[in-house]
Amino acid sequence: MKKLLLVFSASLLLLTACNSSNDASKNNNPDSSGSTTTSSNPSDESKEERNKQIVLESMKGVNNHNVDQVMKDISANVMDYGEGSGPVMKGADSLRGFITGWFAAFPDYKGENLMAIADGDQVAVCGDWSGTFKKDFMGMKATGKSFKAKDVDIFTLDAAGKITEHRNIYPFGSIWQQLGVPMKK
Repeated sequence: MKKLLLVFSASLLLLTACNSSNDASKNNNPDSSGSTTTSSNPSDESKEERNKQIVLESMKGVNNHNVDQVMKDISANVMDYGEGSGPVMKGADSLRGFITGWFAAFPDYKGENLMAIADGDQVAVCGDWSGTFKKDFMGMKATGKSFKAKDVDIFTLDAAGKITEHRNIYPFGSIWQQLGVPMKK
């Protein structure tokens, strides 16, 4: 129960931050997409801008259901921690398989109102996600029901611009409930 409250509190905090205006800090420098960087060093800003563009291109791939576009800048040794409740997904091949299955199960899956924030080697993307459960996925029977959820995805990139880690705060319990998927006890 404590873990659930901690995850809920962290999720609420991050979602609140995603929905607040960007004028809280005078050091933020908006770019043309409304995203911000927080660095005062020009070389850091260009690295942060590069990292944001890499991640946003991957997110475009998600919206296009183009697995190759999603995976274009993924490190072969990527670690996907999800929201922390399950095992860590290790390696690009595992991630590719998961994404391919997710796109098949949720053929209308998409993100809207995406906002990227960069800080050094990390990029956070806040957005509104939705999809309809049309095909069985990882042993779960498709229900034909839809979900809507807010999420924050946090990516870590290496010096070469490859995504090496991914974390998110997806409220999977709420999503499965919206989809009518029974939760294991």
